[in-house]
Amino acid sequence: MAAELLNQEERKMDFTFYMPARVISGPGAVLENGGQIKKLGDRALLVTGAHSAQESGVLQDYEKVLKEQGISYEIFDQISANPLYTACRDAARQAIGMGADMIIGLGGGSPLDAAKAVAAIAANPDITPDELLQKSWKKKPLPVVVTGTTSGTGSEVSSTSVLTWEDGRKRAISHPDLYASLVLADPRYTFTMSWKVTVSTALDALSHAVEGFLSPRCTQIPQWCAQQAIPMIWKGLKELSRSKTVPQDLRDPLFYGSLWAGMVLNGVGTAFPHPFGYILTEDYSIPHGRACAAFLPALLERAGEYAPERVEELEQLLGCSQEEAVPLLHQLSDTHHIRMTQEKIEGYARRWENLHNFDNVPGGYSVQQGKQLFSRMFDIKV
Repeated sequence: MAAELLNQEERKMDFTFYMPARVISGPGAVLENGGQIKKLGDRALLVTGAHSAQESGVLQDYEKVLKEQGISYEIFDQISANPLYTACRDAARQAIGMGADMIIGLGGGSPLDAAKAVAAIAANPDITPDELLQKSWKKKPLPVVVTGTTSGTGSEVSSTSVLTWEDGRKRAISHPDLYASLVLADPRYTFTMSWKVTVSTALDALSHAVEGFLSPRCTQIPQWCAQQAIPMIWKGLKELSRSKTVPQDLRDPLFYGSLWAGMVLNGVGTAFPHPFGYILTEDYSIPHGRACAAFLPALLERAGEYAPERVEELEQLLGCSQEEAVPLLHQLSDTHHIRMTQEKIEGYARRWENLHNFDNVPGGYSVQQGKQLFSRMFDIKV
């Protein structure tokens, strides 16, 4: 018993954390820090989607700064939601062709995640998809600069890149070499987000914070980051649930809340809502944040059984009980219409063998429990 108590105290005082990304934040972060970009080289490939970088104004600001600094650049704007490995490969070929010294990712989580993969492929032109997944590169990825235009991904401050591979499945690559060299974070670039995107990205950020906060592996630094993130994001989601517009005064707290949550993600990782959510995105076209949040009520239920003291603290951060929070999560995730056959669920379950995310669940988790959860939520016979 004494040893068990000692281990609990050691965990409470555990400062283990690693995040070697230089973050400069606030209005004008891009326009005022061209010199920081210049330190990384003279040629840049800008990796973006088709719309958000242009509509938010971040692309125009980068073009202005790069010209002022004498940095030549090209643009690859074919990154879609749930970025494809094939698109990253094509962008890397463009980077190699222009002799890029750095990759700049602009947009939501998809372009930021893609930029990291592009940097790895461009530095290792002969790398195969399997080698990329296994992080078996010989040369370090090119330096990466990122600026987000959404309030959810956390990709700015994490070493993870989530791609959709040629078999249609989403898989994550995490490696210390994938941290951005420079993060220029300005919440003003999120002001053009629609209500729908704002809600989904906020749900993603909430999932990062809550999944990490409830994890048995959560050490003191990510715990503190979650304590900053959760009230900011939850307050915003409550307001968004009452309106189909986004009050301007929500933009800053949602943006910075997502960065705090990204640091939780970076320090702890995710529990089962994220890999389970990938399935809803891949096969049912549910946006990533909504897909992950659909499984938060089940995680809260599990934590209530195995980590009740942590759930009590979470309720204090939310400012409401678990029973009050769950209906709002159901409302905003909006996945009640999805139905699956048992055969389909069995097929998904084969993907969950040795899933490391289960280690982040209070009391642990199993493939069988995952199947039972999917049956309860989505079985076509229910």
